[in-house]
Amino acid sequence: MSRPHPHHGPGPEDLVEAARACGVADERLLRVLRTTERPAFVPPSHRASAYVDVPIPIGHDQVTTQPSLVAMMIAALGLTGDERVLEIGSGHGFQTALLARLAAYVISVERWADLAEQARANLAGQGIENTEIIVGDGTLGVADRGPFDAIVVSAAFPEVPPPLAAQLRTGGRLVQPIGPGGREQVELYEATPQGLVRRRTIALAHFVRLYGEHGYPSTASSQDVD
Repeated sequence: MSRPHPHHGPGPEDLVEAARACGVADERLLRVLRTTERPAFVPPSHRASAYVDVPIPIGHDQVTTQPSLVAMMIAALGLTGDERVLEIGSGHGFQTALLARLAAYVISVERWADLAEQARANLAGQGIENTEIIVGDGTLGVADRGPFDAIVVSAAFPEVPPPLAAQLRTGGRLVQPIGPGGREQVELYEATPQGLVRRRTIALAHFVRLYGEHGYPSTASSQDVD
């Protein structure tokens, strides 16, 4: 008697393979990508597609970054485990979780209070404690907590906000989508004694705009979301 083959949906290995296909070769990063449960970091209505390598909407006209692109951006930071990382744009905390498992400590700045609250809950639910989510203007960074060894910006602007450049220690790396929002070059920079130096383009991608004092002017307050 023949039995129907069980249907297996996409799983963590699909994200690992997508990252490998984009050139990510850091085995430590791939292991963290494999063991971090993306379904825990997406809205319940999208859990079925959590292991598909696509962005997922999370409200406020925001989407999560495609996992393979997250992996490419994190890989460019060259994390070894003892870094203090600044993340601009927490979303639902998936990238934060990956960073937290690859570095010593992550401070993440999120514009929307409800997204920050969700990210905190998602990270706590996975037992990740070496992170701090702050609601505020990401373009200002967190001056009193720097300097940082690495900075990753998950929104687009034509230049790196000066406060972020100032909060990166010499030799530190910064990844940011450079462009107007919608068609970007994701760039890797390194802090030198002379200032930020662009090292290479990581990928071409579509990102939402970076809003704030050193980004695009915001049309609505981010503090009024309960």
